[in-house]
Amino acid sequence: MTEYAVAHLDEIEEVSDGRCPWRPVRHHFGITSFGANAWTGAGQGDRILNEHVEEEDEEEELYFVHRGRARFELDGTDVDAPAGTFVFVPTGVKRTAFAEEAGTTILALGGRPGHAYQVSGWDLWRPFHHLYEAGEYEEVIRLAREEIEASGYPQPLYNLACCEALAGRRDEAIEHLRLAIETYEPLREWAANDSDFDGIREEPAFKELVGVK
Repeated sequence: MTEYAVAHLDEIEEVSDGRCPWRPVRHHFGITSFGANAWTGAGQGDRILNEHVEEEDEEEELYFVHRGRARFELDGTDVDAPAGTFVFVPTGVKRTAFAEEAGTTILALGGRPGHAYQVSGWDLWRPFHHLYEAGEYEEVIRLAREEIEASGYPQPLYNLACCEALAGRRDEAIEHLRLAIETYEPLREWAANDSDFDGIREEPAFKELVGVK
């Protein structure tokens, strides 16, 4: 019999990066073919989705209001969305959403138009991002390294390499950057221009890795 998995929304642990808390649905199930997350506004008026724009080469998103009532702001236009409403937002549109009722929950599905889905590991990295922004690089390494290495996801590996470079861990930074690039080639160009790697930029191994002479 084919294996399957079942979980109630509230059984998926809620995590936060210091902004809007969410439940990493894709990560929970180990889904590799599409992105999925659930966002809940605990109180009336709470922001459910962080305001952002998906650029042309990023994801288009489909939102489904699972329970409660949401108010979306799409390029400055208010959209009322009671439970049962689908809201499709293509790339290039600024979006955010607020809970009109306590406990409002939105399911978000996303993917890049015209591309097979590739897991970036965004949902794994976000709980540690506030530590990176605070300059607590050693704390990120201590808390996240084992999980990031086990995942093999390119974005967390790249960000771990950034933290290691900023913490003066040159060899570890280069190794994790190499693994990230092997999984997602565009990271090579990113690294070549990322100031996080300024401390190791003159290392021969770094230059070879990013193609700089």
